[in-house]
Amino acid sequence: MIAKLLLDRKREGGTLSTEEIEGFIAGFTQGEIPDYQMAAMAMAICCRGMDVRETADLTRAMQNSGRTLEWDVPTADKHSTGGVGDKLSLIIQPLAASCGVFVPSLTGRGLGLTGGTADKLESIPGYSCSLSLEKFQAVVKSAGVSMAVQTDEITPADKKLYALRDVTGTVASIPLIVGSILSKKLAEGSDTLVFDVKTGIGAFMKTEAEAVELATALVNGARANGRKAAALVTDMNEPLGRAVGNANEVAEAIAILKGELELPIVPLCVEFAALMVALEKGMALDEARELCRTNLKNGAAYAKFAAMVEAQGGSLEAFAQKLEEPVFRFTLQAPKSGYVGNIDAHLVAKVAFQLGAGRAQAGDRIDDLAGVTLAVGRGDKVAMGSPLATISSSRTPDLLERNAGELLAAFSIVSEKPEAKELIVWRSSM
Repeated sequence: MIAKLLLDRKREGGTLSTEEIEGFIAGFTQGEIPDYQMAAMAMAICCRGMDVRETADLTRAMQNSGRTLEWDVPTADKHSTGGVGDKLSLIIQPLAASCGVFVPSLTGRGLGLTGGTADKLESIPGYSCSLSLEKFQAVVKSAGVSMAVQTDEITPADKKLYALRDVTGTVASIPLIVGSILSKKLAEGSDTLVFDVKTGIGAFMKTEAEAVELATALVNGARANGRKAAALVTDMNEPLGRAVGNANEVAEAIAILKGELELPIVPLCVEFAALMVALEKGMALDEARELCRTNLKNGAAYAKFAAMVEAQGGSLEAFAQKLEEPVFRFTLQAPKSGYVGNIDAHLVAKVAFQLGAGRAQAGDRIDDLAGVTLAVGRGDKVAMGSPLATISSSRTPDLLERNAGELLAAFSIVSEKPEAKELIVWRSSM
C-alpha cells in the first residue's frame, strides 16, 4: 500500500476501501507509516469527512489495533462527551448494574476544565482505577460494575492518533471523534452502548445541530459494528447537580445513590440507566425506568457502587472521614434579591479548575477537596445576602479571594422566575 496515493484520494474527497483503512491504521500503529503521513490523513479526514461505512471501518481498525474483551454475561455501558459537574456515570453505571446488566466501563482522567471520572473516583482513599484487564474483568463479574482507566493494551492506535490530533488542529472532526470514542467502547466488549452527547456553553459541542450530528454518528457507528445503541443530547449550559470538583461530586453521587438527595439530574440518570437495561435485556423502556427508580430508593444501586469501591481497594468509611478534613472555604452571597436565572457552566468549571480541581498538564496534582458547591439552582428564589455557592481549596485561602468575583459573574439574578429547562434536548431511536 502506498500511503501517498490514499492521502491524495482522501484530500480530493474520495473514499477509502475497508482494506485500505485497515492497512493504513495497522501501518501507523506498527510504525511503518510515519506520524507526518498520519497527521496529513487526519487533516484530510477533518476537511473532507468520511461516510458511514468508512467511519465504521476506521473505528473497527482502531479497535482491533489492540486487545478486545469478550463477555459471557449481558453487558452495557454509557459514554459521556464530558461536562461540568458530570458525575452521572457514578450513578448510572451502578444503577444499571443493579438491574441485572454487567457494566464494564473504561473511563478517563480529566485534562483542562472538564473533570475525569477516574479522578473523582480516586478521591476515595485506596480506590484504584489502574487495573489490569484481567482484574477489570474480575471486578465486573464479582461486583457487576467496574470503572477503570484504559490500559495500553486497548486501542493503541487511538492513543497515538489522539496525540497527533491534539497538536495538529484535527480534534473537531466527527469521523475522528467517533473513531476515538467508539473504538475504546467496542474494545470493552459491551453488547449495548448508550451515549450522552452534551451541548451548550460547558460542552465541546456548542450547538444542538453539532451535538445531534455527533450523537447520530456514534449510534450509527455502534450499530454498524453489531452493537445495540441509543443516544441522548443533553443540555450543558449549567452545571449538572450542585457539586463541581472531585470529592464533592462523589459525595453528591453517593447521596443520590442512597436516595437521600433529589435533584433535576436524577430523572436524567434514570433515563440513561433505563436505556441501557431496556436495550440489553429487551425490556420495555417504561418497565426499565420503574425498575431503576425502585433500585435508587431501595439501596440496590448504592450496594453495587459500594461493592465496586471495595473490589478496587477503596474505603467509603475513609472517604467520609476525608470530607471532614479542614479546608479553606468561602461562601458567595447573592448581591440582590430575585430568582436565579442562568448559571454559566463554563465559568463555574473555570473557577473549580483554578481552585485546584483540575490539571493543566498530565502530571499535575489535583486537590481532591477543591471545588464549587452550589447552594441554589436555576429558578430558585434568593434574598440579598443569601448563599449562592461555597468555594473550597485545601491549598491556600488566597485562591478563594481571587476566584470569588469570577464565580459571582456566573450567576444571573432576575426579577421573574425563569421557565424550567428540559435537560434532554434530543433523543435517537432505540
